[in-house]
Amino acid sequence: MTRTGIGARWTSELTTYQDSKSGATIHQLTSYKGHSNHFYFTYPCWYDDGTKIVFTSDRENRTNLFGVDLDSGEITQLTDFAAGERLGSLSKNPVREEIYFNLGATLMALDLTTLETRALATCPEGHVGGGANATADGKYLVTGYRVDLSDQILTDLGHGYIGFRETWEAHPHTKIVKIPVDGGDLEVIFEEDYWLGHFNASPKLPNIMTFCHEGPWNLVENRIWGLDINTGEPWQIRPNAPGESIGHEYWMQDGEHIGYHGQTAAGPVYGSIRYDNTDQVEAPFEGHCWHFHSYMLDLVVGDGDAKDPYVLLWRFKDGAFQGPKVLAWHRGSFHIQRVHVHPCFNQEGTQIVYTADPQGYGQVFVVDVPAFEALPDLADVKV
Repeated sequence: MTRTGIGARWTSELTTYQDSKSGATIHQLTSYKGHSNHFYFTYPCWYDDGTKIVFTSDRENRTNLFGVDLDSGEITQLTDFAAGERLGSLSKNPVREEIYFNLGATLMALDLTTLETRALATCPEGHVGGGANATADGKYLVTGYRVDLSDQILTDLGHGYIGFRETWEAHPHTKIVKIPVDGGDLEVIFEEDYWLGHFNASPKLPNIMTFCHEGPWNLVENRIWGLDINTGEPWQIRPNAPGESIGHEYWMQDGEHIGYHGQTAAGPVYGSIRYDNTDQVEAPFEGHCWHFHSYMLDLVVGDGDAKDPYVLLWRFKDGAFQGPKVLAWHRGSFHIQRVHVHPCFNQEGTQIVYTADPQGYGQVFVVDVPAFEALPDLADVKV
């Protein structure tokens, strides 16, 4: 490291090795003795034509944003905030080199070329803000503000989901808003007396987004919802039958289909569905994970759990899922949100980024994806 501050270059922390279980090539991008983590899996933050990744890191007793070059491992400091500032919820504009994040109660924009920041909106007093996502045309951010009940309910969602069910039961009023990225007043586009979350804009259709009814999956009456950003019209997506648990929805690469997983009366399933509830594909699915991701349905990645701490792959072929195969032994603890694995494919489907804490602190890893047939079955690795 030559100096600290915006634009500072940190010495590469890159190490590359072969995974002991699968033989896949893993690139450990960070090793600082403080938590580092990549973005949430529904908000990809690759930039500079996919050659770099934005990540959050605790360094020098402060939390800031950094960019890492995937080839050289060189780390560039992107922000320089004081100790104690709360920073999170990263997402990138799909049409320009700009990242968005929450700094305390303020939604911020960061130009990844000039490294200049600007404030876009402030969470209303008495409310809690969610993650923000840019629309496909890059003109707006969509996010939500819900009434803060932490003075009534013991709440610590980032460190063990404390207060999760109680917050759902309270049905806090939530507003979904759109915010111009070039400045201007926010506009409320939908609101209701429910805990709303996971504000995900279609990467193809500028006027379409999804949100969820947050809470225990088996208790919410319907998890996945669509919303027309221009008209404020909501609709159920993949309506739940009573007792079903469906969730962790995300947009697939085409910007029209939504992936999800869950539990039905017939057992665990994984599926995809178009935003207008057409073209649904759903099939039985073996294996437990906290989170899943794919760019289409052909290859799915999951993060296992503390019992089976592996990055896992499934292949959808001839109407059925094959796997799981072990891609990497991440040994993650899942102890807090910062060290949840949250695997996510790159745009080409050749690499997967994840966070894990096998050495005690959360670190950022990228694993190369080999041929599916070359990977060992989970059952064989566990023997």
